[in-house]
Amino acid sequence: MTAARRRAADLIAPTRPMTETPIPKTAKPCAEDYRRQHKLRLEHMPWLYFSLKAKHQQWAHPWQADLQCKLAALETVQFSEHCFLAPSATLFAEPGRDIIVGDRSSLAANCYLHGPIRLGKEVSINPNCRLEGGRAGIVIGDKTRIAAGCNMYAFNHGLQADTPIKDQPVSSKGIRIGQDVWVGANTAITDGVTVGDHAVIGINSTVTRDVPAYAIVAGSPARVIGDRRTS
Repeated sequence: MTAARRRAADLIAPTRPMTETPIPKTAKPCAEDYRRQHKLRLEHMPWLYFSLKAKHQQWAHPWQADLQCKLAALETVQFSEHCFLAPSATLFAEPGRDIIVGDRSSLAANCYLHGPIRLGKEVSINPNCRLEGGRAGIVIGDKTRIAAGCNMYAFNHGLQADTPIKDQPVSSKGIRIGQDVWVGANTAITDGVTVGDHAVIGINSTVTRDVPAYAIVAGSPARVIGDRRTS
């Protein structure tokens, strides 16, 4: 071996056999761990609550009854039969600004609702929605689905140029959404809008004017792009 090769060899660290790092052993999940995970799944996918097996209904129904009873004692909220309320949902309903939740309706994780709001039967409010009822309120009809991340604001500020926005008068016309409506994820609906029965609103839309029954709308601002009866 030449001198140059010997010097290069001296710079290379000797190869050592690789040793595997042992994977730490964890305790086997207990029944309470599985239940906690099941509750978390229901919180984000509340439609599963209505098809639970009998063995899960034994703990899920008392859990929900307790959550709803405690909230109804703190706020003017009324829950009908077989509703689902995610523990992380936030509801504010002062006297005169009631929130009424119809039979078999669900409020998923991290929803925020401020009355007055009335939900019909089998209404689904999915995760991270925000509903502000203003003075005139929000009404949502039976079997309507509100996808994740939707925002509804049933009030508005004045826009006079000579007055700061914070000092502008606030108006409220209300928002009305019909039966069997599908509101796509991250949609915004502004005050004064009425959405007709059986309509569909595409993802990421901004709805600033009324939507006819059966219409399919999308865009910002939303416009009619189809009809459920002919699509």
